[in-house]
Amino acid sequence: MKKVFNLFDFKQKVDYKIEILAGLTVAMTMIPESLSFAILAGFPPLVGLYAAFIMGLITAVFGGRPGMVSGGAGATVVVLIALMNSHGLDYVFAAVAMAGIIQIMVGLFKLGKFIRLVPQPVMFGFVNGLAVIIFMSQLEQFKTVFNGEVEWLTGTPLLIMGVLVALTIAIIVILPKFTKAIPASLVAILVVFAIVLIFNIDTKQVVDIASVSGSLPPFNIPNVPFTLETLQIILPYGLIMAAVGLTEGLLTLNLVDEITGTKGNSNKECLAQGTANIANGFFFGMGGCPMIAQTLVNLSSGSRARLSGIIAALTILTIILVGAPVIELLPMAALVGVMIMVAFGTFEWASFKAFTRMPKHDIFVMLVVTLITVFLHNLALAVLIGVIISALVFAWESAKRIRARKRIDENGVKHYELYGPLFFGSTTAFTDKFDVENDPEEVVIDFADSKITDMSAIDAVNKITDRYLKQGKKVHLKHLSADCRRLLHNAETIIDVNIIEDPSYKVVGK
Repeated sequence: MKKVFNLFDFKQKVDYKIEILAGLTVAMTMIPESLSFAILAGFPPLVGLYAAFIMGLITAVFGGRPGMVSGGAGATVVVLIALMNSHGLDYVFAAVAMAGIIQIMVGLFKLGKFIRLVPQPVMFGFVNGLAVIIFMSQLEQFKTVFNGEVEWLTGTPLLIMGVLVALTIAIIVILPKFTKAIPASLVAILVVFAIVLIFNIDTKQVVDIASVSGSLPPFNIPNVPFTLETLQIILPYGLIMAAVGLTEGLLTLNLVDEITGTKGNSNKECLAQGTANIANGFFFGMGGCPMIAQTLVNLSSGSRARLSGIIAALTILTIILVGAPVIELLPMAALVGVMIMVAFGTFEWASFKAFTRMPKHDIFVMLVVTLITVFLHNLALAVLIGVIISALVFAWESAKRIRARKRIDENGVKHYELYGPLFFGSTTAFTDKFDVENDPEEVVIDFADSKITDMSAIDAVNKITDRYLKQGKKVHLKHLSADCRRLLHNAETIIDVNIIEDPSYKVVGK
């Protein structure tokens, strides 16, 4: 029972002041982003705030690690725009719930560990791409709508916006040099807010994006027919959303692990994300996933526990219920300044230094992942392509490592001593090592420093022994490991290989 109800690590020392202030800062940065993405997708604005509250609360309590913040993230919302345009909001909610079910299945089957297969260059590209997206999205706040047309700010409005953003950045950069008692981001927001109010400065505010006033998230069963046709419509969107959410979430989890020097639980995070998205589907939320920008704001504010995420979620709910009139007056310039600093903090500047040391193929992978992330906003596709390229490069490099040392002993038996893995990529190089026509009557292929790893390797071994047999020559396969012998034994119904136990060493003869 202890494991079921022990949601928090009570041995962890929690600084309540830091956690509460960090939670308030995170809430301030989540509100405009959730509203912006909801409006971008054509959803009612409150759908974005409901998602921020539901995702934030459930994942903060049940998620895979403390310090990580979830909400209505743009990465997952972008997936749903086409569904919104073609079928409407109820189908969106159904797809969000479907994504949650898929994520829970991933967690139950403990598939979250496969995030370990993501190489470091892919991580670099993913993080750098996100940093660029975060930065570029802030430039939208320097635009305004004039006579129905979106235009860049000019003149005095542009100057005011620029000065206030610069002031926000300056406070965030300078304040930590004097004190870290209060998160610099929160101080910057409050100072700029106060200046705008006191001097009655006319500048863009949160209310200019949308109203944030509302009630508790209403229970809502998606009004869609329970038919196979509906499933065919929502399943692809659910799969893509689940994949994007888990990819961004588990990569963010790994990033937090590196920053904090602690270890998160990827499968637990999958379960929490899935539960939160199912709740979103039935409580008028647009769904979401862990948000790397807000997570970095949280960590940079000093948070290391779950409390800050809970505070952030409850703050957003409080603002929806009673605090909207105040929050709607927040100057967007302050929030833009915070997010720009988050973008700079997110970017892996060390990746530039690595350019002179990294292999060319790793640099290529990093750039490809970054470009796909920036231009397509498809994080799952970017990571998938990066992993595939890395895997192909690894296979190619491993294939080149197959070597054979040749010698003829005093009995006239020729020995091929192999080095390197024998798998689908190295079978051609393996076959080329042998001189079947000119070899003596007896040949030994020694696998002491090699290993048969797959069906292609077994087939290659079978073909080379068959070639020797046709020449009337005898082949011994020497020093096969237990798993190699098992592979050959299991393949007997497909290929003709005999396993013979030799008194002095393991031999496979044919």
